Amino acid sequence: MPLCDGVEVYASGIHGYGGRATRAFRAGETVCFGDGVLYQPDDDFDDTYALIVDDDRGNAIFWDLVDQTRWFNHSCDPNTEVLSRFDRERRAVVAWWVALRDIAPGEEITYDYGFVADVAEPCACGTVRCRGLIVDSDPAEQAKLAPHLRSLLRAAS
Repeated sequence: MPLCDGVEVYASGIHGYGGRATRAFRAGETVCFGDGVLYQPDDDFDDTYALIVDDDRGNAIFWDLVDQTRWFNHSCDPNTEVLSRFDRERRAVVAWWVALRDIAPGEEITYDYGFVADVAEPCACGTVRCRGLIVDSDPAEQAKLAPHLRSLLRAAS
């Protein structure tokens, strides 16, 4: 697996390990491409570090990240977004992270995990815009939260 140029893994202040920039990235610039292993929803595997994307028929598949991107933490005010497409010819996912704003060297690389309500969990991003939970920002999805989680939800500033 190729290393992501300009990113290093370190002990994160958000959670466990994280990826941080070792050089500046400009808004709109591709930060890196991710590498992973493809799993189907009924496969037995640990989906902790997986992106859930659609294949060429619109079916959900899991792209288990195996490079530095697996350490990119969630933020409710992220500095990147992950984009992906299914490569039908290779039968593989192509995923890449794009800077939403300028990123300075030393800054942690984050993206919004946007979990569905069924798998939402408390958030530790610590930003002013923190929702209190790692959950999709869509109010319709948030309405599906279990009562014990709904009490943790905060309105973003």
